[in-house]
Amino acid sequence: MLNRVVDQSPPPSLPTERINPFDPPPELAMLRTRSPLSRLRYPDGHLGWLVTGYELARAVLSDPRFSARSELKRVPVARPGTDPFYGSTALPGWLVDMDAPEHTRLRRRLAGAFTAHRMRALRPRVEQIVADHLATMATAEEPADLVAEFAVPVPSLVICELLGVPYSDRGGFQRNSATLFSLRATAEQAARAMAELDALLTELARHKRRRPQRDLLSVLAADDELSTAEIAGTGVLLLSAGHETTAGSLGLGVFALLCHPDQLARLTADPDVADTAVEELLRYLTIFHFGVPRTPLEDVSVVGEVLRAGESVTVSLSAANRDPGRFAAPDRLDIGRRASGHLAFGHGVHQCIGQNLARMEMRVGFPALFRRFPGLRLAVPPEEVSLGRDTGFYGVHRLPVAWS
Repeated sequence: MLNRVVDQSPPPSLPTERINPFDPPPELAMLRTRSPLSRLRYPDGHLGWLVTGYELARAVLSDPRFSARSELKRVPVARPGTDPFYGSTALPGWLVDMDAPEHTRLRRRLAGAFTAHRMRALRPRVEQIVADHLATMATAEEPADLVAEFAVPVPSLVICELLGVPYSDRGGFQRNSATLFSLRATAEQAARAMAELDALLTELARHKRRRPQRDLLSVLAADDELSTAEIAGTGVLLLSAGHETTAGSLGLGVFALLCHPDQLARLTADPDVADTAVEELLRYLTIFHFGVPRTPLEDVSVVGEVLRAGESVTVSLSAANRDPGRFAAPDRLDIGRRASGHLAFGHGVHQCIGQNLARMEMRVGFPALFRRFPGLRLAVPPEEVSLGRDTGFYGVHRLPVAWS
């Protein structure tokens, strides 16, 4: 039973300053030691809540009384780019901003494309994509940027082929996706980026309805119960989040391994540890920078507090994944750890639908990279690596590496 700890201090804003590039802000752990639930002051002045404990995070994310609807969401940090979307009804197809039954209706149409069986069938193609990009990288001048040469293009091509989006369009959708997730983007910039992404996917959805192919957009286009707007919106969501998140995990994961040579040595000595290594990196790094927003639809009592209907709740996945009540020595990277049950992909009905794809790309990508480049190393001191502190998905902007 989780007990309430009374705290009379003024409600804090969300801590965002990292001391170590791989650790959440230390204030999150301090808050968690007092209580898994803390008051939180949002940028608009709203007084809501912050969840930092693992068990409470799972409980909130699996409780249907806590809504994911976009018209109820508030962001815990200043992020003008969400202004056109939060506080309004979800865009067509954006199931992450919906509750049942709309969320259920859309998600069940996607589930078959991301099963473990489908990922096993897709794996040979992912292995080829990884090998091709590593071969290209081998011809690059050193130092090379691992993000530009490997971490971004691999998941971008994979999600393009899965959806049926021409890879030649990558420049536009990568730029617009980055704008959507940027903390620096204005409302106007984010709205324009969304409009351009929607135009791309709308055109493709109409094309797939006329000339279907063997891809996910064609499957959706064949469903007469889905509107073109819903197909396009779902495509935008999968395309943007589908490459941004995995790119972040690949880039930051390589950075972490290069900074933990003992763990890298374990991975290269025993490729069979790749599965546990991926789960541990997902837990340890947790690239959802600030957490997952939820809003109670009714008054809910948890850990001795009453969360009133309409009050905002931010579930800090990174803090929950460092909870010592769930993971022993949680601030230590241990690729042999059985980290199953981590919350890097969220939890409950909104758990990331593409998690099996992301896992597979990482399980293929990390061993192949270090097998192809056994001498891979940072080409700059770790403190000079450009970190993605200005985006909703934490990662590295550039990762200069050398290998010869």
